[in-house]
Amino acid sequence: MSALIHDQPNGNQAPPAGPRRTGISMAALRLMTTWLLAFGVFLSGFVISEPAPYELIMVAQIGLWFMLGLTISRTVAPLMVMLLVFNTSGLFSMLVMKDMSGAPMYFAISTFLALSAVFYAAVVENDYRRLNLIFRAWIIASIITALLGILGYFNAFPGAHVFTRYNRAMGAFQDPNVFGPYLVAPLLYLLYRLLTGSLLRAPLLLFGMMILAIGIFLSFSRAAWGLMVFGAVVLPIVMLLKERSTAFRLKILLISVGAAVLLVLALAIALQIPQIADLFSNRAKLVQDYDGARLGRFERHKIGFLMAMERPLGLGPMAFGKIYGEDEHNIWLKTLTTYGWVGAITYQIMIWTSLWLGFKYMLRERPWQPYLMIAWVLILGHAMIGNVIDTDHWRHFYLLLGMLWGCFALEHRYQRTGSLNP
Repeated sequence: MSALIHDQPNGNQAPPAGPRRTGISMAALRLMTTWLLAFGVFLSGFVISEPAPYELIMVAQIGLWFMLGLTISRTVAPLMVMLLVFNTSGLFSMLVMKDMSGAPMYFAISTFLALSAVFYAAVVENDYRRLNLIFRAWIIASIITALLGILGYFNAFPGAHVFTRYNRAMGAFQDPNVFGPYLVAPLLYLLYRLLTGSLLRAPLLLFGMMILAIGIFLSFSRAAWGLMVFGAVVLPIVMLLKERSTAFRLKILLISVGAAVLLVLALAIALQIPQIADLFSNRAKLVQDYDGARLGRFERHKIGFLMAMERPLGLGPMAFGKIYGEDEHNIWLKTLTTYGWVGAITYQIMIWTSLWLGFKYMLRERPWQPYLMIAWVLILGHAMIGNVIDTDHWRHFYLLLGMLWGCFALEHRYQRTGSLNP
């Protein structure tokens, strides 16, 4: 080997082939894991059964990423601890269950989702540019699953009805109430790009927004409707607070109004179809019969909170639904009945800490600021709709939570080192 080295022209020494090949292999492996991350996010739009392909891919790549040296920083560690306490508290609820069928799988999925949030936070902190990749994969998945829901609603091809439930679009999901909210984050990302990008791209962005908005509308999920309206109003307000240029503020205002007018026109056109109009008039009621009736949703909330006050360990997963015939449909009650007092308190701390830190950092000019703003607006929105729906196993919620904490870690590192790079 020594002779070969010294025989190089001009006395230059060739680097050893082994380390070079190793470096190339590691670079290729890291590139593969990056695209595997995008593929995992893409699969989050196709959850027809549990465990879904999303879980299988994500479990494999979480292990692979950490084997390749992905680390958890001091900023992300509190999120991991809170999620660990939350899920450990839930495991203790099984001690009071008479029928534990389904409980181990439920907590296995809960634990996986907790790990996924920590994983997303760690990969975002490792390189903030992955936020763009994550959202691009999310947009592709959401448009495909939205189109499946739309085509299914109109029974556009044989067997299309599998993408609907109760005459409501649900795409490649198990429930329209999860399908609708899943589409909101990509819609807000496209809205942000519309407000800040070139007008030449506006038609394409508006077309994507229209598909997602129609998918959300045809889900006939009041929670999804509320989340979309809330996000579409609050995000431009936050952007107006951030931008100091009068011209830019005027642009945001005009485009926001224009986009709102287009969405209203699309809604008006859709309501010309009797099937849509009838279901919309029924679903648009603020309080449905099953909400305010005796032992309806709101009555069950009251009963459930009173019952939970007597059960420190909770009731266990799905136990409430077996007693009253319907699930909690309230995330705050769900945390009490399924994860016990300790779990419910931990969940509250996690949500309000996330919102406080997000509010503190989101107006600072950073490369990751758009993603932080969108994640913060939607975490707040999910906390609000959580009063009437259970968001416990919503995969996209944990994705948003992980991105939010990843941005917190980026901000802390920037304050400490003054560098945007790892």
